[in-house]
Amino acid sequence: MEKVEKIQVMARSSPSDKLLTVQCLKQKGQVIAVTGDGINDAPALKEADIGLSMGIQGTEVAKESSDIIILDDNFASVAIVLWWGKCIYTNIQNFIQFLLTVNVAALCINFIAAMSAGEIPLTTVQLLWGNLYMNTFAALSLVPERPTKELMAKPPIS
Repeated sequence: MEKVEKIQVMARSSPSDKLLTVQCLKQKGQVIAVTGDGINDAPALKEADIGLSMGIQGTEVAKESSDIIILDDNFASVAIVLWWGKCIYTNIQNFIQFLLTVNVAALCINFIAAMSAGEIPLTTVQLLWGNLYMNTFAALSLVPERPTKELMAKPPIS
């Protein structure tokens, strides 16, 4: 536990050493990513928060134990994967925030209008069509945002 945070890279180590390192770092509250391509990497890949296996040289056991398979076996692809993954996550967050805002506003307006006028101003079908219309344009405008360099400065999300 004392030495585990000083380790930068582990190579050519035993499966038990890899697994022990992952478990110790997780106990210290770290977010752990492990790359591997062989059967001996499977326990650490499964235990890690994010397991990355190689798609070309990797064994089936490693691929099944991992969360992400790097198809081109290029380690530089990991940064690109993380960059795009954070971008997609942020875009989904923006889309959900927009949907919640619009739908709560529509619900409040409909409720207030129904309470003051005594009848419901919009039928269920009208609300559904309006929702479909708003959601379509929200998805087209919010989801395709490109990743920015600031995304990589954000801490990982559990």
